[in-house]
Amino acid sequence: MDEIWDKVVSWTKDGFADFTLVKIYIGCAIAGGTVLIGQTGLNLFGLGGDGDIDPDIDVDDIDGGDSLSFLSIRALAGFLTFFGLIGWKGTSAEWGGGITAIAAFFAGCTVMVFVAVMMRFFKRLHSSGTLNPESAVGKTARVYLKIPGAHAGKGKITVTVQGRSVEFDAMTSGGELPTGSECRVVSMISEGIFEVAPLV
Repeated sequence: MDEIWDKVVSWTKDGFADFTLVKIYIGCAIAGGTVLIGQTGLNLFGLGGDGDIDPDIDVDDIDGGDSLSFLSIRALAGFLTFFGLIGWKGTSAEWGGGITAIAAFFAGCTVMVFVAVMMRFFKRLHSSGTLNPESAVGKTARVYLKIPGAHAGKGKITVTVQGRSVEFDAMTSGGELPTGSECRVVSMISEGIFEVAPLV
């Protein structure tokens, strides 16, 4: 029994002696790379975007802010991956412990900032594609379905909003606007319903 215990202690000591910075760097690279590859796989199967599973939750999503998302999973995984790779390369090339650590940290931070900037860019790109009906106010529209006068009922108009032709319900306080006539969008009465007036 004592021999077995001595072997375990000896193996443990040797294991800790072999536990060098190289192993830390390799561990960081493997951990970060695994997360990045996993997220890429989720995105390929449609689980990394607008589905029920979002692998890139960050602090700004909770706060509703528009600042850089340094604490997102992608940014942190990118930091770990490149921190580990550069640290591994530095120790293999015998750069020295301090220089290797600084280079690895700088590389990780650079990638983390790059990922955060790209995530904000894609978030803005996604939000810019969302239709904002209120931007139709002040535009010229064409009557698609006759609009009764004096708010007697609703008709329909087509108007170009954010580069595409969109159909909305419309009412007018003036006279009846026949199909095919042009009008101006005056205001938004409620979501998807607009007040229009004939072009003078």
